[in-house]
Amino acid sequence: MSTTQSERLRELLAPLVSARELELEEVEVTPAGKRRVLRIVVDSDEGVQLDTCADLSRDISTALDETDVMGGAPYVLEVTSPGADRPLTQHRHYVRATGRLIKAQLTEGGELVARIVSVDETGLDLEVPGVKGRKPTSRRLAFDEIAKARVEIEFNRKAAEKAENETDESQEEA
Repeated sequence: MSTTQSERLRELLAPLVSARELELEEVEVTPAGKRRVLRIVVDSDEGVQLDTCADLSRDISTALDETDVMGGAPYVLEVTSPGADRPLTQHRHYVRATGRLIKAQLTEGGELVARIVSVDETGLDLEVPGVKGRKPTSRRLAFDEIAKARVEIEFNRKAAEKAENETDESQEEA
């Protein structure tokens, strides 16, 4: 996608996205056979509902039909929220992931799996899960120590928390 097309798309889309109290995360045009795919990724602190994506898609489709920003070639429009496995690249991504488990590749090498407890301007306060019945530990991680990070999908977080609480209780009784 040319820079001018990217800029024109962002100028056209930003007000439509903002009107729905969302943030424009990404605009991407990729070839797909004889067509192109225009993928627009939006997000908010509260997440994005399917109905909101559908309504925004209709707004964007109407706006695109009224302009020549996509040219004359056919395209498919996709309006979506970020996937669960999207990289955490900006401060707001970490804020939204507070309470979630993340996997961070560290700039010094190695990786860390921990739960975000809080986020400030310089980094993260984390809870590193205990291993083999040990209690979780706290750790501070500055943003410049993170090479890349993603949210880890937890399929059974409640069961894991229950097991942790039972371990804590049995250690207190001993």
